[in-house]
Amino acid sequence: MEKLVHAAQEFFHIHLTGRQVMALVTYERELLDWNQKFNLTALKDTESIRIKHFLDSFSCVMAWGANPPHYLVDVGTGAGFPGLPLKILYPAMRTTLIESVGKKAMFCEHIVRMLGLENVQVIKARAEEVGQMPEHREKYDYAVARAVAGLNVLSEYLLPLVRMGGTMLAQKGESGPAEAQSAEKVMKLLGGKLQQVIQVNLPGVADDRYLVIVNKSHATPPKYPRKPGMPMKQPL
Repeated sequence: MEKLVHAAQEFFHIHLTGRQVMALVTYERELLDWNQKFNLTALKDTESIRIKHFLDSFSCVMAWGANPPHYLVDVGTGAGFPGLPLKILYPAMRTTLIESVGKKAMFCEHIVRMLGLENVQVIKARAEEVGQMPEHREKYDYAVARAVAGLNVLSEYLLPLVRMGGTMLAQKGESGPAEAQSAEKVMKLLGGKLQQVIQVNLPGVADDRYLVIVNKSHATPPKYPRKPGMPMKQPL
């Protein structure tokens, strides 16, 4: 964990407390344990989990700097990334995790209980369903997702959840800049405006990583998101 603590400080200016490190140790242990029964993540060793899950989740900090969100929703969170590591960093942040796969949602609930995290809601549903729920629609400062879908599809999942003046944050691989350009029209249709694309460097990781940051400038038309499965079947 020492390497992770140094990297968090060096790359993202994050100072992890002893308590936060202990929470990450527990999280990692439970993830490896559950992963033997349910395939929650392709990463099977501690080094990869620390860099490609924990540190990669922390990279979201580059989007907001000294002003973390009060309300964050993580769409397609899987085993809790990036939402739960960010919640560990910011205990006061109200966090909603959306995951349609039962065993992954169950694991997230288990981690929330194990770590005694407050103000975390795990919703087992599709993003398209949650985006049409009045209690979640246009309520969040930040809607984040990691490697869930192409940006034209992802915009339809995320932007309906973002309040006016809030931000959509997509963690993308090497195709990030090209996707951001080609999805600009779709973002605009859904109420967003591409703000910037930030390159992310992680120690020992050769692949390019990017944060795509989209500001919410006007309301998403009521018909979006469409019915579950439609954004993927017929991208805008």
